[in-house]
Amino acid sequence: MRPSALGGYDDWPDFVRDTLPLTGDELTTKVAGLLGVPEPGAAPAVRTVDEWQTDGVHTRELEWTTPFGPPTRAWLLRPAGRAPRAGLLGLHCHAGVKSIGAERLVDVPRPSRVAVRVREDLYEGQAAAGVLARAGFVVLCHDTFAWGSRRFELPAEDDESYDVAASVHEHTVAKAAGILGTSLAGMVAYDDLTALSVLRGIDGVEKVGVFGLSGGGGRAAILTALDPGIEASAVVCMMTTFAGLIPSYVDVHSWLFSTPGLARHLDHPTLAAGRARHQQLVVYAEDDELFSPAGMHDADRELTEHFHYGPGSYEGVWLPGRHRFDAGMQRIVGDFLTKALYT
Repeated sequence: MRPSALGGYDDWPDFVRDTLPLTGDELTTKVAGLLGVPEPGAAPAVRTVDEWQTDGVHTRELEWTTPFGPPTRAWLLRPAGRAPRAGLLGLHCHAGVKSIGAERLVDVPRPSRVAVRVREDLYEGQAAAGVLARAGFVVLCHDTFAWGSRRFELPAEDDESYDVAASVHEHTVAKAAGILGTSLAGMVAYDDLTALSVLRGIDGVEKVGVFGLSGGGGRAAILTALDPGIEASAVVCMMTTFAGLIPSYVDVHSWLFSTPGLARHLDHPTLAAGRARHQQLVVYAEDDELFSPAGMHDADRELTEHFHYGPGSYEGVWLPGRHRFDAGMQRIVGDFLTKALYT
């Protein structure tokens, strides 16, 4: 008998079959239907695993359980000695690295070698969640479906070999999701909505925003379309029209950005704009190797047009250089979210 291709997630198929799709207003229902997002239940019970304070930030390592798969690990950061009213959900990138999830955004006492490498390569060595906590926010960062603590059981000797195996296994996950009537992006959105409910349950949090680089930026766009209560969104190096991916850029993106059928109904800028009631920042890298210049500029124009008719606002910032979320970009995101959520 062949071994399970869904190790650690053998209860996932039954969960999807037995759970109704997420519904809400017209946009929520449409996007959830296209991605196959199951309806999240009540906010999960949260357990504190560890806590520490360093560089003016108090951090708690958390854990919660969803109805399928392994438990979720997350980190909650606060500026020490302050009680912020605004909360941010930090959404980690894809980066072809699934052995870890949100650890790449958080300073932990004993960081993994992979987290340090990803941070050096994409975040200029900085833990972006800590930067934003010091700017005055409660920041929650969680491992999402198929990453870190929520990863599948694959044969691997170490994190590096796991990431190689996971890059191939993502095709299996996408196939299984399609058979079940969902998608990789839809299941990631389920985990992200669950984390959002945890953030909203934090004492003192009155407003919420989301931010993310690359695949995390794509997750931010989807969440903003699914949840009308998100008041601010910062997307870094993750904006293009879907037409801009064909034919030369589709191969550099994962299934997280390639849900079959989505582009027939919503373009990526339309998804990010959502109801055009929130404050939206998009940071573009002019030399981004993952997107065509035409696709990015067309998306910028589409977003400007969408927000022209809504009560929200859109700001597009163009910077030279490659795909990344460096220290300067982190300052731009922090300033934008401070203005959007505290004024």
